[in-house]
Amino acid sequence: MSTDQNGKTTRGTGNAGPSFAVAFGGGGARGLAHIHVIEALDELGIRPAAISGSSIGAIIGAGMAAGMRGTEIHAYAKTVLASRAEVATRIWRARPARLSEMMEGGARLGQFSAERIVKAFLPAQIPDTFEELSIPLRITATDYYGHRLAVFDSGDLHSAIAASAALPSIFRPVVRGGMTLIDGGIYNPVPFDILEGTADILIAVDVVGVPTIRSPKAPTTVEMMFGATQLMMQSIIAMKLEKKKPDILLRPSISGFRVLDFLKMDSIMEETATIKDELKRAVEAIVKRYAA
Repeated sequence: MSTDQNGKTTRGTGNAGPSFAVAFGGGGARGLAHIHVIEALDELGIRPAAISGSSIGAIIGAGMAAGMRGTEIHAYAKTVLASRAEVATRIWRARPARLSEMMEGGARLGQFSAERIVKAFLPAQIPDTFEELSIPLRITATDYYGHRLAVFDSGDLHSAIAASAALPSIFRPVVRGGMTLIDGGIYNPVPFDILEGTADILIAVDVVGVPTIRSPKAPTTVEMMFGATQLMMQSIIAMKLEKKKPDILLRPSISGFRVLDFLKMDSIMEETATIKDELKRAVEAIVKRYAA
């Protein structure tokens, strides 16, 4: 353990105790539960040595890497998602300024520019580049034509976040470095493996969930698409866990929420609040083992 400039006890930044790295997974609105994890780490005095994120995990991970506390991220998200009108206003601001921009690459009805949406919703504390972050951050995206995982840790931060969150059918792909990029969760839903070797203790947070909302009617086409994606991602996570497991794996209770349920933030936060104590107990148990 060590002490920061404010006199607060911290772990993970000195040589006296174990260091920590955190991987925030993808899952749309379900990823709001990541905020509880950051708040718990703040309360424990833990500043991660490294962070990784996929999709919504890239967005919230960037906030933490920029130096925002969990309470700040919580308050900002609550303000942004306070009402349907606020969300609609920000989406309206993200519209193309000219018809030529709208038609760039061909007309794609129903698809938004992930880069414009990211710019409209990100807090001002998140800088333009990775190099300006206070904690090293790795963001995943899927290289569509390269058939591989793309990992970004330098250069333009906003385009990397946009690429990681570019959910197919909702957002247009992001072009960067000659690659056509889509949602990072397609290849790596919980990117804990890309943090291997960065810290003593690796924490991974899985908010993918599985389809559970039942109704007398058959699922809609959109519900089937999102549900099938969840099942695919869970199979990827299961295969990764067979090879190597993180030291702490958190799976908050989020399966009752859909990927676009951002306006249900209060319910999501209430339903997943127990994850804070779960993480604290797990961390304290590990720290004791290191101190023994």
